[in-house]
Amino acid sequence: MTDVRSDYLAKLTTARNAVATIPDGARICMALGVAQPPALLAALAGRAHDGQIRDASIYYLLSTSVAGQSVLRRDLNTRLRPMSLFHSGVERALDDLAAAEGSGLLDFIPTAFSQAPRLLCDEVGVDTLVTQVAPMDENGEFSLGTNIDYAHSAARLCERVIVEVNRHMPRTFGNSTIPLSAVTAIVEHDAPLTEIPSIARRPEDDKIGQTIAGLIEDGACLQMGIGAVPEAVCAALGGHRDLGIHTELMTPGLAELMRRGAVTNNRKVVIPGKSTFTFAMGDRDFYEFLNGNPALEGHPVEWVNDPSIIAQNPKAISVNATLQVDLQGACNSEVVGGRQYSASGGQLDFVRGAAASVGGKSIIACHSTAARGTVSRIVPRLSGAVTTPRNDVHIIVTEFGWVNLRGKSLMERAQALIGIAHPKFRDELAATLKW
Repeated sequence: MTDVRSDYLAKLTTARNAVATIPDGARICMALGVAQPPALLAALAGRAHDGQIRDASIYYLLSTSVAGQSVLRRDLNTRLRPMSLFHSGVERALDDLAAAEGSGLLDFIPTAFSQAPRLLCDEVGVDTLVTQVAPMDENGEFSLGTNIDYAHSAARLCERVIVEVNRHMPRTFGNSTIPLSAVTAIVEHDAPLTEIPSIARRPEDDKIGQTIAGLIEDGACLQMGIGAVPEAVCAALGGHRDLGIHTELMTPGLAELMRRGAVTNNRKVVIPGKSTFTFAMGDRDFYEFLNGNPALEGHPVEWVNDPSIIAQNPKAISVNATLQVDLQGACNSEVVGGRQYSASGGQLDFVRGAAASVGGKSIIACHSTAARGTVSRIVPRLSGAVTTPRNDVHIIVTEFGWVNLRGKSLMERAQALIGIAHPKFRDELAATLKW
């Protein structure tokens, strides 16, 4: 431990000195979500503001206000170029500013979440990782805590690995650490983690959640996306038994199912007895639940989101949301009004994994309308990207019911989807049928 501690102290420095090692033209890999390091990003933004770094690019998924108020500030975009692989409200706001000024929107790189590590490390060639970690253990390992995802691979391949050690970051088990030997600079900065408040659920959310819960059998293995509908599903599953969890995102709703005993993971094939995830977001109580919890394991996204791994668990259930469904069953889950709104994330990874699972079900949910009921989310043709192709779609759910599209012809699909559209749009949709 003495030698490890000595090596640790040799790498310990200030945030300003740590980011001073990042050169012009660097390809920086910024951690996802909760793991975005506030002290390091503030220092890097300060360098850019002072003109001390230029032509650098920042590659990342799902930014929070920590990045939005520092390295992603619009006035720094020419020196620190954002390269988003998944938009959040931060990027949407920046795009609004760009549109108002008549300038170009932010760059976006399409990818499945499972492929993000390979894309970042092999195709882009990121050279610097900045991330937040839990304090080092006696073996010289830093837990990546809430965010194993692509940081695990980047930490092993980047020339510079700069970590911000935060005692508030939970220590998680699994393949979720990086060794001191891989780290080039350490900054200590204790700050409360970014908290994601629970989304107020509408009656439609609860109705969809109850419908989906009715499609889930005891012993199923769950993946839940983000948002009000997945949380509504979790709330409706409290009476189920022997559920398992193999999910990209660990949420407070899933944690509550563990607390209530609905989740046992006894019927899982892949890491039985453990809930597995690749990143987590929630509130302070949720982070305390994660900390040192032996019932949870975090693993890299290229493994968690691999459809062949997902499919090994029987009754794998994938629950995700979408923005539009066309009458052939294809889903657009990422584009609104011609602009990137979010991204594909791991939706298709889990759709395909659940499809290949024995007894598995892929469920995609959406409200029947948008824009306060003035626009149908079930449409004749999509107005954006195809996130989940019609060939892969299984079950679609709205507040008006659910349909299984497998084995249905194009006409049968269209008629079934019109049946769960909002009633005021059904005649209009039926009039577009040409089969």
